[in-house]
Amino acid sequence: MTAPLDPLSIPTIDVHAHLLLPEVEEAVAGHPGLAEARNLDARRNGPAALAVNGPMVGARVPKLTDVVVRLAAMDAQGVDIQLVSPSPSHYHYWAEPQLAGKICRLANEGTAAHCAKAPDRLHGLGLIPLQHPDLAVALLDHALDQGLKGVEISSHAPGPGGARNVELSDPRLAPFWAHAERTSALVFLHPFGCTLNERLDQWYLSNTVGQPAENAVALSHLIFSGVLDRHPGLKLIAAHGGGYLPTHIGRSDHAWRARPDARGCSRQPSSYLRQLYFDSLVHDPHVLRELLRAAGPERVLLGSDFPFDMGADDPLDALRAADLPDADFHSIRGGNAAALLDLA
Repeated sequence: MTAPLDPLSIPTIDVHAHLLLPEVEEAVAGHPGLAEARNLDARRNGPAALAVNGPMVGARVPKLTDVVVRLAAMDAQGVDIQLVSPSPSHYHYWAEPQLAGKICRLANEGTAAHCAKAPDRLHGLGLIPLQHPDLAVALLDHALDQGLKGVEISSHAPGPGGARNVELSDPRLAPFWAHAERTSALVFLHPFGCTLNERLDQWYLSNTVGQPAENAVALSHLIFSGVLDRHPGLKLIAAHGGGYLPTHIGRSDHAWRARPDARGCSRQPSSYLRQLYFDSLVHDPHVLRELLRAAGPERVLLGSDFPFDMGADDPLDALRAADLPDADFHSIRGGNAAALLDLA
């Protein structure tokens, strides 16, 4: 018989940590689409949020760019390993194909270079241009070729030229989902911006309500469209605990049972939660316990949103607050992520 794994040998792994890449912002500087996107972001967030966001991010630039500062912060948190993804502000889904490809290549190469400075402690995710599904497979391969573990995506992308949004259920993304499954690439679902727009432009509702709403909508597209039926081996991590969906999945199950137009998937929607992964960043121990009940403790991973203010400065303390059984605590602290990242 194999001896049980010593919990103390399991590294603490944070799967939700970000990076700023100046080279990406240099590549988009001066493009008309950038000004339009920033105007939309300003309308969505409102002036009060923008007044806070600038100084908040500015104070965190060293943690977002300097590996030495990052590692010191990880040590202070008790985090051994981070899965680092570009700041969602780098998506730039407004970009035309040529520029979009350049943005993703720069992000992939920049993230890989950052992680290479501490390869035993940092692993990375790259980007694909979700607004151009025909480029997604090649740029996923580019990310993997840099040694990254996969890619980060938003909940949707605006359609090029004002066309309908590219949702995660869009048939044009079918080759991407198939390739991500085939290559065992991780896909980290992290929304940026909410299509409720100006309705959320006060009190930072754009984030506090918008992010969990976008997570719930995006995951529902994947479930109800049958993407998860067709790709049961897909390794997708939903940020922010999957938003509102895990705690309100009963309504989705009821719709699936009651309405023929909600029968795009083969099983009750709640069953698919155990095909997905979720980070632990829900800011409430009761919600975290409910996430474990809905998805299973083997499907939840430690996440902090390092180093932003809407994250957890002490993710381990937030995990302890849920008062979980020891086995579940250590699985979420790092065991589940070690297996998912295929760390020896």
